[in-house]
Amino acid sequence: MAGSVFGNNFKVTTFGESHGKAIGCIIDGCPAGLHLSSEHIQKYLDRRKPGQSDFTTKRKESDKALILSGVFEGKTEGTPIAILIKNEDQHSKDYEELKDKFRPGHADFGYFSKYGIRDYRGGGRSSGRETAARVAAGAVAAKLLDEFGIEIHAYTKAIGPVEISDCDLSECAENPLYMPDHKAYEKASDYLEKCIKEKDSAGGVVECIASGVPAGLGDPVFDKLDARLAYGIMSIGAVKGFEVGDGCKAALSKGSENNDEFFSENGRVHKKTNHSGGILGGISDGSDIILRAYIKPTPSIARPQSTVTEAGDDTTIEIKGRHDPVIVPRAVVVVESMTALVLADALLENQYAKVDRIKL
Repeated sequence: MAGSVFGNNFKVTTFGESHGKAIGCIIDGCPAGLHLSSEHIQKYLDRRKPGQSDFTTKRKESDKALILSGVFEGKTEGTPIAILIKNEDQHSKDYEELKDKFRPGHADFGYFSKYGIRDYRGGGRSSGRETAARVAAGAVAAKLLDEFGIEIHAYTKAIGPVEISDCDLSECAENPLYMPDHKAYEKASDYLEKCIKEKDSAGGVVECIASGVPAGLGDPVFDKLDARLAYGIMSIGAVKGFEVGDGCKAALSKGSENNDEFFSENGRVHKKTNHSGGILGGISDGSDIILRAYIKPTPSIARPQSTVTEAGDDTTIEIKGRHDPVIVPRAVVVVESMTALVLADALLENQYAKVDRIKL
């Protein structure tokens, strides 16, 4: 199976299945000398792990990060970093009735069409559980970015029709939906309770802000920074849409409204506005990078649905077991991690963009 490797310079390979013995990642290209511990990685994994509220799957996983290689005496060695996360709470029997049926909204049919075989126990590689390995790698990337003063913060912007009006990032840690607006959180909670009672699910929007990103990251034409970010964010299984800056709203504005005018202050170039979301011509412009990921409703719902069997026979399906009524809150740190991986990769690549940098 191709497609399990991400990045050019800061390169990450994820492995494992939802109901296998373990999942994990191998990071190649991380510079030596970076202070790194399993505790740092654990902080990121704890934000993603299941079973934290009524709005997440009841699957209980400690998601403990075990660093197998690449770190010695608390510092990276410049060699491949291997991180293992054991699966501890698989209920494969929950999927026994589904093994010959394609679940609507899932990757089952596509996998079977391509490979002629599929892991019906939670979806195998297509499961959201795979994102834990991305988060572990993203934690390492974020640690590297921190050395350069780059910070990344993501949060829930909307769940279903409920969108935030205020943005107090400290509020995110105070509620299980990671919404920076308490009033919006209360409304979203009511909306999700209704979805649960109706045996339905919800989608939403994650917004991510990267601050401290220097101007000059990204390459023109095919490897534009926003194109790489779109590639990374859209590779998250539940994401169906991506925006940078004003995004789709830019198509409804005029040039005089959408252009970000420049000004100079203390010898540095700044912008009066940030409609571009921190990227112009595929290259970072020194402003905050602002992006959004649009996430579909959880496809596993307990309502009866029409489907077909692997033999092509019409049938019905009713999905039981432990599933998130909404993926968005746990996806916040996944979006943050993929953003970190893209920026770390671009940062390292930028080191050989000029001769004087190579000489240093």
